[in-house]
Amino acid sequence: MTALHVTENASTTLIAKPIALVLGATGGIGGSVGRRLVAEGWNVRALHRKALSVALSEPSFQWVTGDAMNGRDVLEASKGAQVIVHAVNPPGYRDWGKLVLPMIDNTIAAAKACGARILLPGTVYNFGPDAFPVLGEDSPQNPLTAKGAIRVALEQRLHRAAEDGVPVLIVRAGDFFGPGAASSWFSQGLVRPGRPVTRVIRPAARGIGHQWAYLPDVAETMVRLLGQASRLPPFAVFHMDGAWDEDGERLIDAIARVTGRTPRQHSFPWWLVGMARPVVPLFRELWEMRHLWATPVRMSNGKLRAFLGFEPHTPLDTAIRETLISLKCLEPQVGPVFGNGGKTMPKTA
Repeated sequence: MTALHVTENASTTLIAKPIALVLGATGGIGGSVGRRLVAEGWNVRALHRKALSVALSEPSFQWVTGDAMNGRDVLEASKGAQVIVHAVNPPGYRDWGKLVLPMIDNTIAAAKACGARILLPGTVYNFGPDAFPVLGEDSPQNPLTAKGAIRVALEQRLHRAAEDGVPVLIVRAGDFFGPGAASSWFSQGLVRPGRPVTRVIRPAARGIGHQWAYLPDVAETMVRLLGQASRLPPFAVFHMDGAWDEDGERLIDAIARVTGRTPRQHSFPWWLVGMARPVVPLFRELWEMRHLWATPVRMSNGKLRAFLGFEPHTPLDTAIRETLISLKCLEPQVGPVFGNGGKTMPKTA
């Protein structure tokens, strides 16, 4: 295994600072959490199969060559770590049944060996209609989809690991958007990257609410919770409210305000997805999850607010602007920026 950005004084530096191993550091949430940890004074190791080729993408990380599917690689990379951020997923929707659970088993084994806490970005996929429309952290988990069943099994393994002495922190949030979220409903559904926004695609019918999560806010929430590690139970789960779009219009209205134009609106072609799902694996997975766009589903953040006192929240227009700039749909703003300048603010509800 080849380590990058290591100097003769690296051992001294690593002892002075806490260490976090990030699996999935080139992804949106892994990269966001890693950068936020660096800002808080952590040393971040990033495991990647092609570390040499991606090291320049985030020079503040210590890149280590290895594969999350290889238990020895994860174990070696985790030495001395206080936290393992398990933000790695198979690309797209391919091979979830073969890869997701072996990867979490490797992370659990490594965390147990080095005494680290596991931090997992959670999702709404664990839940089925019997728990809708408002979800608490302890709502029943009876998903309709194969992907949801895998997520349930993953969290069950983490719960058993916590009972066996491995502390776990799970933060569940809505659909990601923001800088780094290149593979998301926002970037691959609502807008088209690389061009001005003249139209948006609506996955949900008008009037149907949906829960979104701005990546920097998710990362901020996770790092603030890690900062309260001594107060966390062995198996800690929190829900974020994020950016709740109560009627499917809120994000589109924000896009219009930020871009200065009213985009044309088109419905997502669910009919086409349904027709093609027998031969297109991606469409088959999307079709299974269409119920999440057919009914309002909202995770409650009451437990998070009670624990932290607030939920980190970036004003929606700022979040949309930064997202569109990252997708090259909007030019960076020149001159003074009104409002709070993009700072994350407490969210009280």
